[in-house]
Amino acid sequence: MRIGTLDIWPPLLLAPMAGLTHSALRTTILYYGGVGLLSTEMLAAGRLPAERPEHSPYLVRTAQESPLSYQLLLTGDKNIPRIFEALHRLRADAIDLNLGCPAPSIRRAGGGSSLMDDPAQVRRIVSAARKQTVLPLSAKIRLGETLNEAALCDFCRMLADEGIDMLTVHARLRAEPFARPPRWEWVAKVKQWVDIPVIANGSIDSADSARACLRASGSDGLMLGRAAARMPWIFATIARQVYGMDIPEPDIRLPQLYETFMGALIERFRPERRLGRLKEFTHYFATNYFFGHHLAAKVQASGSIEEAWRHAAAFFAANEPV
Repeated sequence: MRIGTLDIWPPLLLAPMAGLTHSALRTTILYYGGVGLLSTEMLAAGRLPAERPEHSPYLVRTAQESPLSYQLLLTGDKNIPRIFEALHRLRADAIDLNLGCPAPSIRRAGGGSSLMDDPAQVRRIVSAARKQTVLPLSAKIRLGETLNEAALCDFCRMLADEGIDMLTVHARLRAEPFARPPRWEWVAKVKQWVDIPVIANGSIDSADSARACLRASGSDGLMLGRAAARMPWIFATIARQVYGMDIPEPDIRLPQLYETFMGALIERFRPERRLGRLKEFTHYFATNYFFGHHLAAKVQASGSIEEAWRHAAAFFAANEPV
């Protein structure tokens, strides 16, 4: 799959997730392989010109984390030249515009999915962004506030017309929870409306669900979110079983994976930035165990990363994965 000047294979993308898609998770995923495009967490665009990777936990990156898309949270077209200058300085491989985050705090600030209610504002943002970079420029959206085919069609075509190179569609309405089955058939509609690559996102957590999504959506690729935090080897599994890539069967040793992940946090992040990220990861990772809620609760109650590891090591010694 080609987006702008970037070739991606396999067409499996990591979703941007606050508190999760940082350097430690990205390198854990890379260890198993199968991911075509990595992502940062959602980045507050206005802060980027003043942030430095040696200080900001959101910009920590190792040499192996490539290609890496930087996802921007924008609320308008103010300071776009300075923001994109910062992204070029950070050597972004691609840039993604967040037009789909449903979090109330983000919407109140005028960002995320609230921008879909103001196509004229989005047009100004995309037009200004396109003028500042030759890097691949993508956007991530939801289906909207309600199922309005005409409005969604106009919005997606506008994005493509203004220079978006790839469109990721989280196949749910703005207020729909993750428990609600995604509407993959609506991704198929978007695919018919635009001539750029369209990526499907939502509830892809196995080779079987990947195949089902591709059949229903006809998408050019898949974006994985929560499943990547729960099973960092999921990209390798789908790459091998769905896309026929010749990569090894993942050697899944959960205690070692957890310890390596924690080691990456200690190595790359300042002390005050480690424990919160470990807790966030553990919330998903713990579901690999029958009694994983005990692991998650113990880590959540820990006051230090050392205490969290003691609890985790004791849990691993006494429990087998699902």
